[in-house]
Amino acid sequence: MRLEKRNATTPRVVVAAAVLAVAFVLLVSTLLVLWAGAPVAQTYVLLVQGAFGSVFAWTETLTRAVPLIFTGLSVAVAFKARLFNIGAEGQLYAGALAAVAVGGMHGATGLPLPHPVLFVLMLLAAALAGAALLLGPALLKTRLGVDEVVTTLLLNFIVLLAVSLLLDGPMKDPMAMGWPQSVGLQSELELSRLIPQTRLHTGLLWGIGAAMVIWVIFKYSVLGFDIRATGANARAASFSGVPVTRTIVCVAMLSGALAGVGGAIEVAGRTGYVTLDMSPGYGYAGIVIAMLAGLHPLGVVAVSVMVAGVLVGADSMSRAVGVPTYLSDVMVATSLIAVLMAHSMTQYRLRWK
Repeated sequence: MRLEKRNATTPRVVVAAAVLAVAFVLLVSTLLVLWAGAPVAQTYVLLVQGAFGSVFAWTETLTRAVPLIFTGLSVAVAFKARLFNIGAEGQLYAGALAAVAVGGMHGATGLPLPHPVLFVLMLLAAALAGAALLLGPALLKTRLGVDEVVTTLLLNFIVLLAVSLLLDGPMKDPMAMGWPQSVGLQSELELSRLIPQTRLHTGLLWGIGAAMVIWVIFKYSVLGFDIRATGANARAASFSGVPVTRTIVCVAMLSGALAGVGGAIEVAGRTGYVTLDMSPGYGYAGIVIAMLAGLHPLGVVAVSVMVAGVLVGADSMSRAVGVPTYLSDVMVATSLIAVLMAHSMTQYRLRWK
């Protein structure tokens, strides 16, 4: 038995691979539900109802999807050029800190800036913070051949330690009664609600707009062509005249900026300040989302809503039937494995001898 590359991929193979991927995820999840001693059908019904069964459930799902859209776009942009950015988590926190530094601690400077101008400066500061955090690993990769997976992953821990230091030091809110959190963002800089009396904010529109801009860049710009060429084969792209080093640097700046803006949007739309537990792993989840979306910017939006629905629905399901919420993490991770396996099935087949 050996793997053999297919000469062509037929629609029947694509459909069969997708069906087998879904069946694999459901099988693994069902076995875990049975192991927990819960009714399978009721568990899945509660999962769907908790995520999409009411207006409140929809708003909570879409609110959770906003940071996932930005981190998913950040990873998709980087992976498209084969710059493997594993540091979206740290870049999100860097953007959140920069946003609070401009929009929360601005009162101490006494600069009379209008709030619209201050909001734009806040987003620019967040974008620059995220971009700067990825620029170093990108330069190390292009100049010295250092593996960016290692550098970006380790930078996450460095950033979190820096956040802990700042929240207990110069950025600590004196009104937080000793709780390690940053000063709050000015109320005028917070995003408005899309639906009254819910947590859903206009950051969702910012995320959808960012996805559309990235899609246009990929499809119609010279930079998008350079990114696709570099990702397909960097050596061949360089031979044909594509500025590979400049493209990777541009991709790093854009990818880091997206994650940084995601941190600013999360602060301005939901939390209002920075804490160490502000992100339950949005940066790492962005890797899964980008891969499930096939690195397509518009697909990132749809997959982010799906993943957010699984996470939100798992909370409701856990309270009702006693299944641990970690089932949602298993389902998301298994989905990634299943998609990778399905993609391999469309490209290769088993040849029996």
